[in-house]
Amino acid sequence: MGKKLDPKLFEALEQVIVRYKDHKGPLMPVMQAAQDLFGYLPIEVQDYIARGLDIPLVKVYGVATFYSQFKLEPNGENTISVCLGTACYVRGAQKVLDRLKEELGIEEGKTTPDGLFTLSGTRCLGCCGLAPVIMINDDVYGRLKPDDIPGILDKYRRARSA
Repeated sequence: MGKKLDPKLFEALEQVIVRYKDHKGPLMPVMQAAQDLFGYLPIEVQDYIARGLDIPLVKVYGVATFYSQFKLEPNGENTISVCLGTACYVRGAQKVLDRLKEELGIEEGKTTPDGLFTLSGTRCLGCCGLAPVIMINDDVYGRLKPDDIPGILDKYRRARSA
């Protein structure tokens, strides 16, 4: 698969499984802890959870793919959240999102092959007066136009190569 997963993280996950195994409904808290440890839930981690809780892998995978809080691939170095709430949407957020997809070459919910950016839509960032808005990590960009996107992305690309 991808990069090798740290065995110490599996040891920590084992402790979580032991703690929750005999509780009612252990799957969600174990999966949340696993994602906190690994940053996402690769198939190796899902399989480890399934074996540890003595449940089918398909059940773990089903939960991982049903709930949007769980990630099946690691986030990039920079997470781009595009506000798609009403104020942002009415003021052109979809065009901003489309430009981001075009510039990054990925769909919403995906990470660029170089691991630099993860693109996600969100319902509201609470900056309605600045609509449309994106947030990259903790940086907020408002009153955006699609043509603003290349310059914003270049700032993060330059930071990586510095």
